[in-house]
Amino acid sequence: MLAMQSPATVRYMRTLSQITGRKEEYVDAQTVAELIAKLESKYNNDFQSSKILINGIPAGKEQQITNGDIIALIPQDSATKVYVETYGCSASMADAEMTIGQLLNNGFKLTNNMADSDVNVIVTCSVKSATANHMLSRIRKLSNTGLPLVVAGCMPKTEERAIEKINSNASMLGPNSIDKTVDVVKSTMLGKKLIVLNDSPRPKINLPRFRMNPIVEVLEIANGCLSSCTFCQVKIAKGKLRSYPMDSIVEEAKNSINQVCKEIWLTSTDNGCYGKDMMTSLPELIDAIVEIDGEFWIRVGMMNPVHMRRTAKALMKSYSSTKVFKFLHIPVQSGSETILKAMKRGHSVEDFELLADEFRNSHPDSSLSTDIIVGYPDESESDFEDTLSLIEKVQPEVVNISKFGARPGTAAAKLKQLPTTIVSKRTKEIVELVKAAGKKRNERWLNCEGVIIIDEEGSKAGTWVGRNSAYRPVAIRSSEKLFGKKVNAKITGFTSSYLMGEIAGS
Repeated sequence: MLAMQSPATVRYMRTLSQITGRKEEYVDAQTVAELIAKLESKYNNDFQSSKILINGIPAGKEQQITNGDIIALIPQDSATKVYVETYGCSASMADAEMTIGQLLNNGFKLTNNMADSDVNVIVTCSVKSATANHMLSRIRKLSNTGLPLVVAGCMPKTEERAIEKINSNASMLGPNSIDKTVDVVKSTMLGKKLIVLNDSPRPKINLPRFRMNPIVEVLEIANGCLSSCTFCQVKIAKGKLRSYPMDSIVEEAKNSINQVCKEIWLTSTDNGCYGKDMMTSLPELIDAIVEIDGEFWIRVGMMNPVHMRRTAKALMKSYSSTKVFKFLHIPVQSGSETILKAMKRGHSVEDFELLADEFRNSHPDSSLSTDIIVGYPDESESDFEDTLSLIEKVQPEVVNISKFGARPGTAAAKLKQLPTTIVSKRTKEIVELVKAAGKKRNERWLNCEGVIIIDEEGSKAGTWVGRNSAYRPVAIRSSEKLFGKKVNAKITGFTSSYLMGEIAGS
């Protein structure tokens, strides 16, 4: 029998690492049975009952071990443990919550440690090049555990080959196939790779859910969009608009409020086009949710200007409810008409300005958020100056800045890219402008007093983060447990990105 050229990597999961005193080691063995015998002799312990996986696939005792194999030994437990990583937008967060909810409902146990798991799941995002690169790095890291892996989210639809290149045994689950989560995970654990990328006929609504934030319901109202932006890969991943039935959305909102949720986040690829495929609209949906009994606040997610225009007046009226955060996210992407046309955005700079003005005139104590892409192909210095001028003029409270990165499958990926030195220089310049604008806008809240809902623990002990009526983050100090509570706060300070306050009298 030929000797192995290099030993296999054996990883000891959960309590087995306490028995061996190490998390992994190299072991020479031709078969699983020989490996187990060597380990039992070395550690004077029973390894016969351990689950054995070779490169993420269950293995029998007679199975051969080859060069470079990763072998995971897992102690037998009553519940199958799953580790889930999540990246991306609020819609991706909703996908992860539904993924976990279905697994918990089917007897799985959630763990926050990949080394304590039987199977790993990663819910991916591929909207930006930097994010996609990070996803591939995490997939590689999770694959190196030797455990079964399921890659979910947008990336399986947009970069299936890149995933398979890293881990040919990984199963994949598309963003519109969430209801197949349990089938895919169970198949993967049996060593059967399963790829489910086709859109499910069932809307992603009223599925079992595990909320990452117990008081926030991330409620997806539609999937896909009606735009054809040249830089965006999301259309490839999620397809055309599919609005979910209003009565189903309202039912899920009611259920979440009954379960003590204080914030309802309405999310989708583009909220602005909600209902355009089923003779309804976003304002009608907001009005229906507002009618639900209970104390809660609605945060309306991103809507593109091209689709918001048709419902702007009705939307401003819907925002008048005290149950709606006065927060509007409308991504402009560039202040140059030339670049907007090249991007096929479908709106003008003036459209964005008119919508921003209408919102602020209707709701003066509000927050405006937008997105900017720096360094789109052929962006001239003049184009960039137009973007700076727009930010200076409108002064949004929040500006999400992205360096342009070519995404596979998009029209813009075929265009000649700008030098990275130019893109970096422009990014630095606009970041400074955005900081100044944010600080100026936040200053107007100084000494204001009002109710905030505490929806986060702060990064430091004894600190909390709440949201005011405009969804501005307010950091306060208190030794009390304030999570999920309303408090009256007075604003005592500010930075470019958040407010600082103290608890005031009621």
